[in-house]
Amino acid sequence: MAEILLFHHAQGLTPGVRAFADDIRAAGHIVHTPDLFDGRTFGSIEEGLAHIGENGFDAIRERGVRVADELPAELVYAGFSFGVLPAQKLAQTRPGARGALLFYSCLPISGEWAFGPWPDGVAVQIHGMDNDPIFVGEGDIDAAREIVAKVADAELFLYPGDQHYFADSSLPSYDADATALLTARVLAFLQRV
Repeated sequence: MAEILLFHHAQGLTPGVRAFADDIRAAGHIVHTPDLFDGRTFGSIEEGLAHIGENGFDAIRERGVRVADELPAELVYAGFSFGVLPAQKLAQTRPGARGALLFYSCLPISGEWAFGPWPDGVAVQIHGMDNDPIFVGEGDIDAAREIVAKVADAELFLYPGDQHYFADSSLPSYDADATALLTARVLAFLQRV
């Protein structure tokens, strides 16, 4: 059994994010799903990003990082898109991390956007669609490939398609087949970390 801290994407803690967490819980894991937007959800990525911008990207990321202060150190950190920011920061900087699950987004481990090198012994899975205009088009896939090239226990999984939030069953971008495969891979990962 693993304990996971799962951060939502820019549209908020949607029913689809909650459903994903429930699927992981049904397999016997503990999943924490903090709501960084205080109950607000948004109809589009752009609306969610505008809300984040009004409150400050760094401020909301750090709010997510502070959530971990109330939890044990031995966590798997997971995030969907914007939620990757606090998840990846915690996985790389908070001692005791067991692993990281990065969905649709990834930050480099070198250069100006990096939190530093990837810590030894922390496994990571990165998931995205091969034609996602954000994950691929904005360069997150390059950061993912850098991690896979430099980290011993790192995997990048690409799914056919062009959707960003493909594992959120409450949104039109949902892809049931890709989500089923993603979920199976995540559960296998959680069994071994």
